[in-house]
Amino acid sequence: MRGNEQQKELGLNMKLSEDGLRGIFREISHVLPYQHKALFKGDLTFLNKTSTEQQKARALALLEKKMQGFTAALLKEVLKVLSNFFLFILKLLPFWCWQSGWGKEKTVVGVRSTLVQRSKTSHANPEQEAAVIPTSVNYHFTRQCNYKCGFCFHTAKTSFVLPLEEAKRGLSMLKEAGMEKINFSGGEPFLHMRGEFVGKLVQFCKEELKLPSVSIVSNGSRITEKWFQLYGKYLDILAVSCDSFDEDINFLIGRGQGKKSHVENLQRLRNWCRDYGVAFKLNSVINRFNFGENMNEQIKAINPVRWKVFQCLIIEGENSGEEALRQAERFIISDEEFNLFLERHKGISCLVPESNQKMRDSYLILDEYMRFLNCRNGRKDPSKSILDIGVENAIKFSGFDEKMFLQRGGRYVWSKANLKLDW
Repeated sequence: MRGNEQQKELGLNMKLSEDGLRGIFREISHVLPYQHKALFKGDLTFLNKTSTEQQKARALALLEKKMQGFTAALLKEVLKVLSNFFLFILKLLPFWCWQSGWGKEKTVVGVRSTLVQRSKTSHANPEQEAAVIPTSVNYHFTRQCNYKCGFCFHTAKTSFVLPLEEAKRGLSMLKEAGMEKINFSGGEPFLHMRGEFVGKLVQFCKEELKLPSVSIVSNGSRITEKWFQLYGKYLDILAVSCDSFDEDINFLIGRGQGKKSHVENLQRLRNWCRDYGVAFKLNSVINRFNFGENMNEQIKAINPVRWKVFQCLIIEGENSGEEALRQAERFIISDEEFNLFLERHKGISCLVPESNQKMRDSYLILDEYMRFLNCRNGRKDPSKSILDIGVENAIKFSGFDEKMFLQRGGRYVWSKANLKLDW
């Protein structure tokens, strides 16, 4: 309600109901699952934009009904927190007992207590958490892009790109720390210096660092055959993003430029990869506009070495929230809808599915400043740059889940020398 006149028009009861719902949302938003919070926030935005009494009443009724479902989610989160708290207390009990005297030496009929010996042993040699090795790293060296995909989770919030030599220095540090695979992404990596920048990084990683695998993720719109002629021999895998084989759907998503056909360009890139000995990979984000599409025929015709299928992911500050450049709530699909798409394409042997759960914490992501991005809280929290504090210190703040990385198939045959494909 913006003024007294509107309050009188809509009624005091409706005002109290609206304020009550907003107050409840503020109280519980920090514990609701992020996807539920994003959906509920979208409803509140709609409520704020309604102008007539009838629309306002209908929106409030829908919100009150939806709150019943959110209550169950809230209760689940509360029980989860309580369970973790009691487990934490149980883990601390041995230490408290030791501090209160149980750990002191006691002789019972000339025999030293085995409890004392165990306590001494465990405290003398505390287990150290294993250091994370950056085996596979995704370097988003630019945020600039010529497409406007509505669900983009790494948007053009800055135009910064490291100087080439500084980027090389960071890549050398990663190699020393154990990196075997580097993936260059964006934004669109072929925009900066018309692809020459990423080309020189690819060449450096293969010739100087001798990495087993060097790959690029691109929308494919700015790649030329000349680039393949100059740098193709240094590139193991080119992953091209394609979410639909229907140009109208690509237009709705924001993946396209004018009258250029994204699908036709995809086939041209596939042919260049074959001609210049680069493994071809396909990435698709499954969302509200394409989850019902049947892509079996087109995927089999293109025959990529891998087809990564991602469930549309919400990241606060990137594609959701007041400070975000995109609002991706309208693209969200449920787990059931994602699974329906997977079931429809289960006959594709190269399909590699990634749900929100698998994707969120299983990537080591470096931003344009070479900071690791921690996505565990539904947003991208940056570490300090590896150029300032080193890889070992920065990676501690990455939130990387190595078990999930392996579970989602993050480690595979990623060097074209070992793929043994008939080019």
